[in-house]
Amino acid sequence: MVSLRFRELSPRRHFVGGSLQLTDPIPRVIYRGVSTHRIFEIIQRHENDLLAEWLRLQNQTLASRRDRIPESQLRANSQDFIMGLRDALSASDSVDTGQPAWSRLREILAEFSKQRAALGFTPSETAIFVLSFKQALFGRLRQEYANDPHAFAELTWQATEILDQLGLYTVEIYTKTRESVILRQQQELLELSTPVVELWTGILALPLIGMLDSSRTQVVMQNLLEAIVAREADLAIIDITGVPTVDTLVAQHLLKTVAAARLMGADCIISGIRPQIAQTIIHLGVDLGAVITKATLADAFRLALKKKNLSIGSSR
Repeated sequence: MVSLRFRELSPRRHFVGGSLQLTDPIPRVIYRGVSTHRIFEIIQRHENDLLAEWLRLQNQTLASRRDRIPESQLRANSQDFIMGLRDALSASDSVDTGQPAWSRLREILAEFSKQRAALGFTPSETAIFVLSFKQALFGRLRQEYANDPHAFAELTWQATEILDQLGLYTVEIYTKTRESVILRQQQELLELSTPVVELWTGILALPLIGMLDSSRTQVVMQNLLEAIVAREADLAIIDITGVPTVDTLVAQHLLKTVAAARLMGADCIISGIRPQIAQTIIHLGVDLGAVITKATLADAFRLALKKKNLSIGSSR
């Protein structure tokens, strides 16, 4: 049963003789009672026509990106979406795509969004895959309900709610995918930026470049400790020549790394203490008295060799 309900809007306003006058409000007809099952019926009856029209629209939209996705893949993605949408509408009369009936379609869109992110598409280009289906679907609804404008309006609104939610969902998954890629790349860069080099048997060097924060300190500590165990080293040189600034937090990170290395049986020498860094450390009141420091990596290496009763001499 289709029902009509009237709701009063704000009173009409107009000016009479320069003053604002309020008249009776305009009643507005609110159309209710049209089931989303009708959208399911439209998709079921005209699935092939909708697919053909939608592919045509997508090919127009993706004209500059056609080299990144083959026609067969675009068709497969579109067919999966239409079938998922049809099945969800047949199982649920709700426009809330967070309901369990929509889980399969969300899975399809999640895989699709990850695929588009990997291919280098933008978030907008990813979402337009879903949103472009509106034009094909609305055109079919207009034909089916040409003589029933109220039903057409209600079904159009319901379809808009559904497709907008699904379009936003693709953007959400796309963003999460890109964030995971960025985090992985950051982790890889952290590991590459903290190499542990064996200068001599039992002597390791860890040159640091860039800012030293908590996350990077953890990588530094882990790489150093693993190298100490793997190479049976008893001396490690931490060179901070490439660290632009040293504040209280950076100094604490260095002290923690030195303490961890000592627990593994290795002594540490910190090199690269420039005049500005020395003044900063003194000004901050950081106590490095228990740690051996040197101005350059070369000075630290000489001291490390001396500790192992080794020396480098010129051959004749």
